[in-house]
Amino acid sequence: MNQDTIFAPATPPGKSAIAVIRISGNDAFIVMTRIFRPLRKKTDLLKSASHQVHLGSLYHGEVLIDKVLVSLFKAPHSYTGENIAEISVHGSMFIVQKVLELLSSEGLRMARPGEFTLRAFLNGKFDLSQAEAVADLIASNSDASHALALTQMRGGFSSRLKELRQKLVDFASLIELELDFSEEDVEFANRKQLNELLETIKSEVNKLASSFARGNVLKHGIPVAIIGKPNVGKSTLLNAILNEEKALVSEVAGTTRDAVEDVMVIGGIAFRFIDTAGLRSTRDFVENLGIGKTYEKMNQAQVILYVVDISTTSAEEIKQELQDFAEHIEHGKKRFIIIANKTDLLFETPHNFAELVEMETIFISARRNENIQLITESLLKSADVEKYDDNATVSNARHYEALTAIITSIENIEHGFLAGLPSDLISTDLHLALHHLGTITGEVSTEELLDNVFSKFCIGK
Repeated sequence: MNQDTIFAPATPPGKSAIAVIRISGNDAFIVMTRIFRPLRKKTDLLKSASHQVHLGSLYHGEVLIDKVLVSLFKAPHSYTGENIAEISVHGSMFIVQKVLELLSSEGLRMARPGEFTLRAFLNGKFDLSQAEAVADLIASNSDASHALALTQMRGGFSSRLKELRQKLVDFASLIELELDFSEEDVEFANRKQLNELLETIKSEVNKLASSFARGNVLKHGIPVAIIGKPNVGKSTLLNAILNEEKALVSEVAGTTRDAVEDVMVIGGIAFRFIDTAGLRSTRDFVENLGIGKTYEKMNQAQVILYVVDISTTSAEEIKQELQDFAEHIEHGKKRFIIIANKTDLLFETPHNFAELVEMETIFISARRNENIQLITESLLKSADVEKYDDNATVSNARHYEALTAIITSIENIEHGFLAGLPSDLISTDLHLALHHLGTITGEVSTEELLDNVFSKFCIGK
């Protein structure tokens, strides 16, 4: 695969000021000498220094395609570690298509998703976890997810895992040596030092694994379900939070029959708001489907905004509803924030006001956009992600699975020592721990693993 010279657009399709087409491989510069005519006649692209930009024209035979800029990056000082040429053309979809057809006619191959980054990994430009961070960086939509991806791209926790893996490799080699001298009953591996190393690895891996829940939130955003009875102002509240008419608002009960979702970044953290169908007894089949989805979204959410019409709802009713909701929660406790809406309809202080305050109720008027900022402030507090060690935060599900497998292998090794198991059985679990450690950084990889990782990238990266 690495013998092919590949190409792909590096900018998304659509009308724009410029578009960039990227070429990588041994023939990248040779092809450019055939299709690109520099403005400076004496320019020799094959002898040009790396990281230089040349102005000229792109031709298909004698047919002018566009006036372009060509940037050259010579191996190994490029993103992929190969010769790279990047052509900046005017952002016409017609022009881009003409350039792609031209490169194909020159014998180059269209890149597969993530193939540029795959080549960078295979050429040792960075490890596998850093390569995955490239995709995370492109997909980042908040300060938190951006910072997390940048940290992982710089090495993050992977450099520490490499260091620990190498120490474990050294001990595994000594265990293997013991197997060669099994008849002489000798120990080359200091069991005390090995146990200390295992405890260090387990401690650090446990810390990383326990950070996954938080890292996943930072990466994908915090899901927030907006629930309540029909006509309490859920859709109006969503529109007020997002500051746009995202959800349909109507006085007719049961208007929202499917979940309406949108993302908003608050304080550098992404929140995924989900407006759900109103909860009530109904014979309407479609509305009942929507109510079923409301309970489904409640279980998926980390925070639930329970909206009530404070002009018609008592504290006793709210308590009873919260107890009823608990029966539908399948996994652990949820953070409920009570939103007492429609304060603009109140003519006097609501009954049991002090009790509502003790329940941390937020009093708002979504229609008048009053006190909405109190909700966003409460959401930030419930997020609890202000203080985190970004060097020890895992946001990748594949890494989390590997980390839990490492912990299992290490615990098996420790139990083996206590049980006095022979070195060959200890060695098996040692190799399993080494394998799982290596899959995170790519020191152990298979074609299936790499296909799974890089198929999720966009073409051109």
